[in-house]
Amino acid sequence: MGRPRYSIVIPAYNESSRIGSTLDHVLSCVAEKGWQAEVLVVDDGSTDNTVDIVQARRHLHPELSLIENQGNRGKGFSVRNGLLQASGEIVMFTDADLSAPIEEAVLLFEAIERGADVAIGSRWLDKQKQTRHQPLYRRFFGRCYNRLTRTVMGLPYKDTQCGFKAFRRAAAQPIFRLQTIERWGFDPEILFIAQKLGFKIVEVPVTWGHDERSRISYLRDGTQMLREMAQIRSNSMRGRYDKAIAAIRDTSGFVTERLSDPDEPLHGEAEQHRSLETARKAG
Repeated sequence: MGRPRYSIVIPAYNESSRIGSTLDHVLSCVAEKGWQAEVLVVDDGSTDNTVDIVQARRHLHPELSLIENQGNRGKGFSVRNGLLQASGEIVMFTDADLSAPIEEAVLLFEAIERGADVAIGSRWLDKQKQTRHQPLYRRFFGRCYNRLTRTVMGLPYKDTQCGFKAFRRAAAQPIFRLQTIERWGFDPEILFIAQKLGFKIVEVPVTWGHDERSRISYLRDGTQMLREMAQIRSNSMRGRYDKAIAAIRDTSGFVTERLSDPDEPLHGEAEQHRSLETARKAG
Protein backbone atom coordinates (compact mmCIF):
# COMPACT_ATOMS: atom_id res chain seq x y z
CA MET A 1 0.00 0.00 0.00
CA GLY A 2 1.30 3.46 -0.89
CA ARG A 3 1.14 6.35 1.49
CA PRO A 4 -2.37 6.32 2.98
CA ARG A 5 -4.75 9.24 2.99
CA TYR A 6 -5.93 8.42 6.52
CA SER A 7 -4.33 6.93 9.62
CA ILE A 8 -6.52 5.54 12.41
CA VAL A 9 -4.71 5.06 15.73
CA ILE A 10 -6.23 2.90 18.48
CA PRO A 11 -4.52 2.91 21.90
CA ALA A 12 -5.04 -0.36 23.76
CA TYR A 13 -4.28 -1.72 27.21
CA ASN A 14 -5.60 -5.15 28.22
CA GLU A 15 -8.33 -4.95 25.60
CA SER A 16 -8.56 -8.67 24.77
CA SER A 17 -12.31 -8.72 25.46
CA ARG A 18 -13.08 -6.21 22.70
CA ILE A 19 -10.07 -5.46 20.49
CA GLY A 20 -10.98 -8.25 18.07
CA SER A 21 -14.50 -6.99 17.43
CA THR A 22 -13.24 -3.40 17.36
CA LEU A 23 -10.68 -4.19 14.65
CA ASP A 24 -13.21 -6.20 12.65
CA HIS A 25 -15.57 -3.23 12.75
CA VAL A 26 -12.90 -0.66 11.88
CA LEU A 27 -11.37 -2.70 9.06
CA SER A 28 -14.82 -3.45 7.63
CA CYS A 29 -15.68 0.26 7.69
CA VAL A 30 -12.41 1.15 5.95
CA ALA A 31 -13.16 -1.37 3.20
CA GLU A 32 -16.82 -0.39 2.78
CA LYS A 33 -16.06 3.32 2.54
CA GLY A 34 -13.09 2.79 0.27
CA TRP A 35 -10.79 4.77 2.52
CA GLN A 36 -7.10 4.59 1.64
CA ALA A 37 -6.20 4.08 5.26
CA GLU A 38 -3.86 2.40 7.68
CA VAL A 39 -4.93 1.21 11.13
CA LEU A 40 -2.36 1.28 13.94
CA VAL A 41 -2.97 -0.37 17.29
CA VAL A 42 -0.67 0.91 20.05
CA ASP A 43 -0.37 -1.68 22.81
CA ASP A 44 0.49 -0.07 26.13
CA GLY A 45 2.19 -3.03 27.83
CA SER A 46 -0.86 -5.29 27.98
CA THR A 47 -0.58 -8.36 30.22
CA ASP A 48 -3.41 -10.26 28.48
CA ASN A 49 -3.45 -11.53 24.89
CA THR A 50 -4.31 -8.22 23.22
CA VAL A 51 -1.10 -8.39 21.15
CA ASP A 52 -1.84 -11.95 19.96
CA ILE A 53 -5.30 -10.94 18.78
CA VAL A 54 -3.92 -8.00 16.81
CA GLN A 55 -1.10 -10.07 15.33
CA ALA A 56 -3.53 -12.72 14.12
CA ARG A 57 -5.42 -10.12 12.09
CA ARG A 58 -2.30 -8.52 10.65
CA HIS A 59 -1.72 -11.55 8.44
CA LEU A 60 -5.07 -10.96 6.75
CA HIS A 61 -5.01 -7.16 6.70
CA PRO A 62 -1.80 -5.50 5.43
CA GLU A 63 -3.24 -2.10 6.35
CA LEU A 64 -3.10 -3.10 10.04
CA SER A 65 0.06 -2.46 12.09
CA LEU A 66 1.02 -3.00 15.71
CA ILE A 67 3.11 -0.62 17.82
CA GLU A 68 4.26 -1.88 21.21
CA ASN A 69 5.22 0.52 23.99
CA GLN A 70 8.02 -0.52 26.29
CA GLY A 71 5.84 -1.11 29.32
CA ASN A 72 2.70 0.67 30.47
CA ARG A 73 3.15 4.39 29.75
CA GLY A 74 -0.40 5.73 29.61
CA LYS A 75 -3.02 6.68 27.04
CA GLY A 76 -1.41 10.02 26.23
CA PHE A 77 1.93 8.38 25.49
CA SER A 78 0.22 5.72 23.36
CA VAL A 79 -1.68 8.26 21.28
CA ARG A 80 1.48 10.30 20.77
CA ASN A 81 3.51 7.22 19.85
CA GLY A 82 0.92 6.19 17.28
CA LEU A 83 0.26 9.56 15.69
CA LEU A 84 3.95 10.39 15.32
CA GLN A 85 4.46 7.13 13.45
CA ALA A 86 1.31 7.47 11.34
CA SER A 87 1.82 8.02 7.61
CA GLY A 88 -1.53 9.48 6.60
CA GLU A 89 -2.20 13.03 5.47
CA ILE A 90 -5.06 13.07 7.98
CA VAL A 91 -4.41 11.24 11.25
CA MET A 92 -6.86 10.45 14.02
CA PHE A 93 -7.24 8.46 17.21
CA THR A 94 -10.24 6.65 18.60
CA ASP A 95 -10.84 4.71 21.80
CA ALA A 96 -10.80 0.92 21.66
CA ASP A 97 -14.39 0.77 22.90
CA LEU A 98 -15.61 2.73 19.84
CA SER A 99 -17.90 4.82 22.03
CA ALA A 100 -17.98 7.10 19.00
CA PRO A 101 -18.69 4.78 16.03
CA ILE A 102 -15.81 4.72 13.55
CA GLU A 103 -18.28 5.67 10.81
CA GLU A 104 -18.44 9.10 12.48
CA ALA A 105 -14.79 9.64 11.48
CA VAL A 106 -16.10 10.93 8.16
CA LEU A 107 -17.40 14.00 10.03
CA LEU A 108 -13.89 14.72 11.34
CA PHE A 109 -12.34 14.10 7.92
CA GLU A 110 -14.84 16.46 6.29
CA ALA A 111 -14.02 19.19 8.83
CA ILE A 112 -10.32 18.82 7.95
CA GLU A 113 -11.12 18.89 4.22
CA ARG A 114 -13.05 22.16 4.77
CA GLY A 115 -9.98 23.83 6.26
CA ALA A 116 -9.64 22.79 9.90
CA ASP A 117 -6.24 21.72 11.16
CA VAL A 118 -7.74 19.89 14.13
CA ALA A 119 -11.23 18.37 14.39
CA ILE A 120 -12.39 17.22 17.82
CA GLY A 121 -15.41 15.04 18.42
CA SER A 122 -17.86 16.46 20.92
CA ARG A 123 -20.43 14.67 23.06
CA TRP A 124 -22.03 17.90 24.24
CA LEU A 125 -22.63 20.02 21.12
CA ASP A 126 -25.67 17.90 20.27
CA LYS A 127 -26.76 15.82 23.27
CA GLN A 128 -29.45 14.13 21.18
CA LYS A 129 -26.65 12.19 19.46
CA GLN A 130 -25.82 10.38 22.71
CA THR A 131 -27.11 6.83 22.38
CA ARG A 132 -26.17 5.71 25.91
CA HIS A 133 -25.79 8.34 28.59
CA GLN A 134 -23.13 8.33 31.30
CA PRO A 135 -24.23 7.78 34.90
CA LEU A 136 -25.17 11.05 36.60
CA TYR A 137 -22.02 11.16 38.75
CA ARG A 138 -19.79 10.80 35.67
CA ARG A 139 -21.64 13.58 33.89
CA PHE A 140 -21.27 15.81 36.96
CA PHE A 141 -17.52 15.25 37.36
CA GLY A 142 -16.95 15.45 33.62
CA ARG A 143 -18.74 18.78 33.35
CA CYS A 144 -16.88 20.17 36.38
CA TYR A 145 -13.52 19.16 34.92
CA ASN A 146 -14.40 20.61 31.54
CA ARG A 147 -15.56 23.89 33.09
CA LEU A 148 -12.32 24.12 35.06
CA THR A 149 -10.29 23.33 31.94
CA ARG A 150 -12.03 26.06 29.99
CA THR A 151 -11.47 28.59 32.76
CA VAL A 152 -7.88 27.79 33.73
CA MET A 153 -6.50 27.00 30.27
CA GLY A 154 -8.65 29.24 28.10
CA LEU A 155 -9.98 26.41 25.97
CA PRO A 156 -13.39 27.41 24.56
CA TYR A 157 -14.56 23.89 23.74
CA LYS A 158 -17.55 22.11 25.21
CA ASP A 159 -15.81 18.73 25.22
CA THR A 160 -12.03 18.46 25.52
CA GLN A 161 -11.96 14.83 26.68
CA CYS A 162 -13.75 12.93 23.91
CA GLY A 163 -11.34 10.27 22.61
CA PHE A 164 -12.17 10.96 18.96
CA LYS A 165 -9.92 13.55 17.34
CA ALA A 166 -8.38 14.09 13.90
CA PHE A 167 -5.49 16.24 12.71
CA ARG A 168 -3.95 17.40 9.50
CA ARG A 169 -0.55 15.69 9.43
CA ALA A 170 1.28 19.03 9.30
CA ALA A 171 -0.49 19.98 12.55
CA ALA A 172 -0.13 16.63 14.34
CA GLN A 173 3.63 16.46 13.99
CA PRO A 174 4.49 19.64 15.96
CA ILE A 175 1.57 19.26 18.39
CA PHE A 176 2.50 15.76 19.54
CA ARG A 177 6.21 16.46 19.59
CA LEU A 178 5.50 19.18 22.15
CA GLN A 179 3.15 17.04 24.26
CA THR A 180 4.46 16.25 27.76
CA ILE A 181 1.44 14.68 29.53
CA GLU A 182 1.44 10.91 29.10
CA ARG A 183 -1.73 9.78 30.85
CA TRP A 184 -5.41 10.78 30.93
CA GLY A 185 -4.87 14.54 31.06
CA PHE A 186 -3.18 14.80 27.67
CA ASP A 187 -6.27 15.99 25.74
CA PRO A 188 -6.34 19.55 27.12
CA GLU A 189 -2.59 19.84 26.59
CA ILE A 190 -2.68 18.97 22.89
CA LEU A 191 -5.54 21.44 22.36
CA PHE A 192 -3.66 24.07 24.36
CA ILE A 193 -0.57 23.50 22.20
CA ALA A 194 -2.61 23.55 18.98
CA GLN A 195 -4.11 26.86 20.04
CA LYS A 196 -0.69 28.33 20.81
CA LEU A 197 0.55 27.19 17.40
CA GLY A 198 -2.34 29.04 15.77
CA PHE A 199 -3.99 25.99 14.25
CA LYS A 200 -7.67 26.11 13.36
CA ILE A 201 -9.63 23.85 15.73
CA VAL A 202 -13.19 22.82 14.96
CA GLU A 203 -15.52 21.01 17.37
CA VAL A 204 -17.76 18.44 15.66
CA PRO A 205 -20.84 16.81 17.23
CA VAL A 206 -20.60 13.02 17.03
CA THR A 207 -22.77 10.08 17.98
CA TRP A 208 -21.53 8.65 21.24
CA GLY A 209 -22.56 5.90 23.65
CA HIS A 210 -21.16 5.36 27.14
CA ASP A 211 -19.36 2.04 27.72
CA GLU A 212 -19.81 0.71 31.25
CA ARG A 213 -16.36 -0.91 31.04
CA SER A 214 -14.64 2.48 31.02
CA ARG A 215 -11.57 2.30 33.28
CA ILE A 216 -11.22 5.96 34.21
CA SER A 217 -11.70 6.72 37.90
CA TYR A 218 -12.90 10.24 38.56
CA LEU A 219 -11.38 10.18 42.05
CA ARG A 220 -7.94 8.71 41.29
CA ASP A 221 -7.53 9.80 37.67
CA GLY A 222 -9.40 13.05 38.17
CA THR A 223 -6.93 14.10 40.87
CA GLN A 224 -4.04 13.24 38.58
CA MET A 225 -5.61 15.20 35.72
CA LEU A 226 -5.89 18.28 37.95
CA ARG A 227 -2.19 17.99 38.78
CA GLU A 228 -1.43 17.68 35.07
CA MET A 229 -3.53 20.75 34.31
CA ALA A 230 -1.46 22.68 36.85
CA GLN A 231 1.70 21.35 35.18
CA ILE A 232 0.52 22.56 31.76
CA ARG A 233 -0.29 25.99 33.17
CA SER A 234 3.11 26.15 34.88
CA ASN A 235 4.90 25.16 31.67
CA SER A 236 3.07 27.90 29.82
CA MET A 237 3.74 30.60 32.41
CA ARG A 238 7.45 29.74 32.34
CA GLY A 239 7.49 30.06 28.56
CA ARG A 240 8.49 26.44 27.98
CA TYR A 241 5.97 25.86 25.20
CA ASP A 242 6.96 29.07 23.45
CA LYS A 243 10.63 28.11 23.46
CA ALA A 244 9.91 24.57 22.30
CA ILE A 245 7.61 25.86 19.55
CA ALA A 246 10.38 28.09 18.25
CA ALA A 247 12.72 25.09 18.15
CA ILE A 248 10.46 22.95 15.96
CA ARG A 249 8.80 25.47 13.65
CA ASP A 250 10.53 23.83 10.70
CA THR A 251 8.82 20.44 10.20
CA SER A 252 10.68 19.57 6.99
CA GLY A 253 12.98 17.18 8.84
CA PHE A 254 10.20 15.19 10.54
CA VAL A 255 10.25 11.69 9.08
CA THR A 256 8.03 8.75 9.94
CA GLU A 257 10.17 5.71 10.72
CA ARG A 258 9.67 2.87 8.25
CA LEU A 259 9.80 -0.85 8.92
CA SER A 260 12.57 -2.98 7.44
CA ASP A 261 10.51 -6.11 8.08
CA PRO A 262 6.72 -5.80 7.65
CA ASP A 263 6.17 -8.72 10.03
CA GLU A 264 7.89 -6.95 12.92
CA PRO A 265 5.98 -4.61 15.26
CA LEU A 266 6.77 -0.92 15.08
CA HIS A 267 9.33 0.43 17.51
CA GLY A 268 9.74 4.12 16.78
CA GLU A 269 10.17 5.42 20.29
CA ALA A 270 13.91 6.10 19.97
CA GLU A 271 13.43 8.49 17.05
CA GLN A 272 10.45 10.05 18.77
CA HIS A 273 12.33 10.62 22.01
CA ARG A 274 15.24 12.23 20.17
CA SER A 275 12.88 14.70 18.51
CA LEU A 276 11.05 15.43 21.75
CA GLU A 277 14.30 15.86 23.65
CA THR A 278 15.52 18.40 21.12
CA ALA A 279 12.32 20.41 21.52
CA ARG A 280 12.24 20.12 25.30
CA LYS A 281 15.83 21.24 25.71
CA ALA A 282 14.71 24.54 24.27
CA GLY A 283 12.42 24.88 27.29
